[in-house]
Amino acid sequence: MFEWNKEQKQLADSIRKWEGRFTRQSDTCLDPEQFQRNWTLVQEMGILSLPIENEYGGLGQNVLTTMHALESFGSICCDEGLSFSVSSHMVSTAIPIQKFGSSSQKNDYLPLICAGERIGAHAISESESGSDAWSMKTKAVACGEGYRLNGSKTFTSNGPIADTFIVYARTSEETGTLGGFSAFIVDRDTPGFTVGSTLKKMGLHSSPLCDLYFDHCLLTPDKLLGKEGQGFSIFNYVMNWEILLSFIINVGEMQGLLDKCIEYSKTRSQYGQPIGKYQAISHKIADMKIGLETSRTMLYKAGYGFQHGRNITTDLSIAKVVTSETFVKSALDAIQIFGGNGYMQETGIEKYLRNSVASKIYSGTSEVQRNTIASMLGL
Repeated sequence: MFEWNKEQKQLADSIRKWEGRFTRQSDTCLDPEQFQRNWTLVQEMGILSLPIENEYGGLGQNVLTTMHALESFGSICCDEGLSFSVSSHMVSTAIPIQKFGSSSQKNDYLPLICAGERIGAHAISESESGSDAWSMKTKAVACGEGYRLNGSKTFTSNGPIADTFIVYARTSEETGTLGGFSAFIVDRDTPGFTVGSTLKKMGLHSSPLCDLYFDHCLLTPDKLLGKEGQGFSIFNYVMNWEILLSFIINVGEMQGLLDKCIEYSKTRSQYGQPIGKYQAISHKIADMKIGLETSRTMLYKAGYGFQHGRNITTDLSIAKVVTSETFVKSALDAIQIFGGNGYMQETGIEKYLRNSVASKIYSGTSEVQRNTIASMLGL
């Protein structure tokens, strides 16, 4: 589709040089000390600042360059939960504040966020709303001092470790989805705001998530992000970035998994020859390659359209479905290729399955994405 220029190639190569520096997280729970060591490496790499403008301490890179760099990061980082936290941090706070924030909000938050000194998260999901996000119950009511925020959120990635949250809440009962919701910047130490305990989950253990609670949480007027009623537009913009960045990291992870399977199929012998010589194995690996290249192509196609201001609704939904479902299938095939060894935690293969399953759910389930594609076809 297009060629990477010299600077883009050098950036990706510089990230690959960090391979082997990260430590693999626990397969059962978050190790705070280990997370901090890996987060410090991320800060030193500078990837958190990729899409942020230079005046705020960022590298000022466009979406395609950022994606290319993060694909490399996904391929070399053995801590997939950390990779997910990195993308969540970038898209949840840095991206919306840069696009919709006031000058003071940008100056106050962006330098710290892109340096990784403040960790970001966003909160939209609620326990009863699920995919119907805009049926949320959390409300922000205007008062003389600003807004009073009441309600709760769930499945907040980075929540237990975040310092800055973008919280979406209903601000009008009379206005529909397009104008009835707003986004707010909420600092962790805001009175009335409580961060819940870390929730246990199937995979991505080093990317912690939790519930959030707001009890008459007072937000001063300067905590409103963008304009009142702009929450839906802000979140839609953020979701474009979220899918592009999170899932291009998955492409990098799938590349790493494919490489492991190829190497294993060449060195593991059964019945007198390497298992890669058997069609049952070689076809699985061929399918992994097909899925990988299709995912990569669709994501960069969507990224190219986004960068050039095009409507990418259909392309983005296709890319999300293809990448997430390919990732799960590839993980299952990898376990089959490795056999009993693939089922053991020691080899690090089974974690790909545990980590990949969530990709069919977050950022819009596969079912929601198919609904979107169908509606764009006029169905």
